[in-house]
Amino acid sequence: MSAAKVSDKERLIGGIHSVRNVLRHGAESITDAWVDSSRHDKRIREILSELRSHHIASQQVSKQQISELAPNINHQGVLIRTRAPAATSEAELPGILKKVEGPLLLLVLDGVQDPHNLGACLRTADAAGVHAVIAPKDRSVGLTPVACKVASGAAERLPFIQVTNLARTLKMLADQFGVWIIGAAGEAQQSLYEIDLKTPTVLVMGGEEKGMRRLTREHCDQLVSLPMSGTVESLNVSVATGVALYEVVRQRLEK
Repeated sequence: MSAAKVSDKERLIGGIHSVRNVLRHGAESITDAWVDSSRHDKRIREILSELRSHHIASQQVSKQQISELAPNINHQGVLIRTRAPAATSEAELPGILKKVEGPLLLLVLDGVQDPHNLGACLRTADAAGVHAVIAPKDRSVGLTPVACKVASGAAERLPFIQVTNLARTLKMLADQFGVWIIGAAGEAQQSLYEIDLKTPTVLVMGGEEKGMRRLTREHCDQLVSLPMSGTVESLNVSVATGVALYEVVRQRLEK
């Protein structure tokens, strides 16, 4: 059995936890499933049960055959092929946000090009309760198989919207939804920890090399920085995103 053929719009996912995430949050994307026929433990039985509940047929094959299908994946005896999630149309953004209860929290990634960083940002955004992630279509990575894998299911759950004109989108958000647009910039004098993040907020993070673009920066209501006490000048964008989002979470959990 040779390696499974995967197009640019598909991905292979292996491992109990990863497959379970897809089954629970994006089962409709699964096109094929392979399960180690020699395993009969509880975790495999649960996977088989969930596959059946979604009317997804699984092929019972040997562990070696699964390894041949996906030689670089730690599959733990279960492998699925899925359609890669697609970005949500920017035309759908206002409708998505109108359904949100409580203060909005949006994450904008302006020029993030590393799929590992995008995936990590999506995973943290989902955990922090972000309502949508927005990125420009140009000079930014999309929902590649690598980004989706790192996101660990967040790419299936969280709206990811790629827009043609980010500055125009930010203006729309401010005009229609009354959000406060906060941009992260290393040179900003005000610290993230000094501002009120309990109101409807858009958090803007720049790309890996150049940070926010000029037009994006001009549409921010406020620029903030993260305190840096050591010798490094900046944090990785996915790390900085996690720090900033969980400051929002901390403030909103305060009584």
